[in-house]
Amino acid sequence: MATDSHSPAAPDWTVWQPVERGALCFIVSDGQILLIHKKRGLGAGKINGPGGRLEAGESPAAAAVRETREEVGVTPLGLRAAGVLRFQFCDGYALWCAVFTASGLTGTLRETDEALPFWAPVTAIPYDRMWADDSLWLPHALAGRCFEGNFWLAGERLLTHDIRVTTGGARDISPPGNSF
Repeated sequence: MATDSHSPAAPDWTVWQPVERGALCFIVSDGQILLIHKKRGLGAGKINGPGGRLEAGESPAAAAVRETREEVGVTPLGLRAAGVLRFQFCDGYALWCAVFTASGLTGTLRETDEALPFWAPVTAIPYDRMWADDSLWLPHALAGRCFEGNFWLAGERLLTHDIRVTTGGARDISPPGNSF
């Protein structure tokens, strides 16, 4: 892909390293998916699943559970590793993200200063109000397929992407690097 003189070269995913690591959790129950209106941080104003950054020494699965509790007040049940996403932004920000699905929850759903939760039919996910990449990989997660994806973005604009469905079930989703 050609770039203009104002854009950096496309990432070399074979040597890519993230600046931050995160996790997302999508709870699906009775044909509905739990989504949030994100109020602050990366993606503020967009719709997504609960999630956030990994804390020092925290596993991706533990982060998915903790972030879901913090953002919407519930604990996901039946957590399943779905995939790994790598995001490289033209401004230099690089994010590695583990994606999980869950089959249920416990607790009371509530709004917080971070997120306004809501249920949407799985058949009517509002992709037009989400990140441009979500419609490319979320269907794989919802279908129970494991995947890996690389995404290069200029702000919110998706420049290039590569998504691979992986075989053999959920793979080990350990974040790269040792900066915990």
